Amino acid sequence: MEGGFGLIGNEDKAKKGLEGTGLSLPINRHGNLISASSDENLKDIFHHIRTSKTPAVINYGASWCRVCSQILPSFCQSSNKFPKLSFVYADIDECPETTQHIRFTPTFHFYRDGERVDEMFGAGEERLHDRLWLHS
Repeated sequence: MEGGFGLIGNEDKAKKGLEGTGLSLPINRHGNLISASSDENLKDIFHHIRTSKTPAVINYGASWCRVCSQILPSFCQSSNKFPKLSFVYADIDECPETTQHIRFTPTFHFYRDGERVDEMFGAGEERLHDRLWLHS
């Protein structure tokens, strides 16, 4: 996971990404779950998705969004059920430039062969599971 605690002078660096949600999330067993902690980091992830052509899903959320907080544990758990998919969590407040096109949280974008092929708005564990199954 990206982010974490560090010290800058005498101040604690704020946790970012999945750690910054404050939620108790399932452990990722396959190494296929990451979080974007900045615009540059998310741009690197987009580049990797395009060049590797690995199937991927990006969950655009926000730490203040109640619905995002409800679906995030299921999203993380799904990363264990679909090991061939890359799972990315991007907080819109941590990546403001690259997520300015996101108008609703949560929004899920699905990628295959380096191209975005599907989009899902809102939560719903069954809906998300069905889309993940379809794109895995």
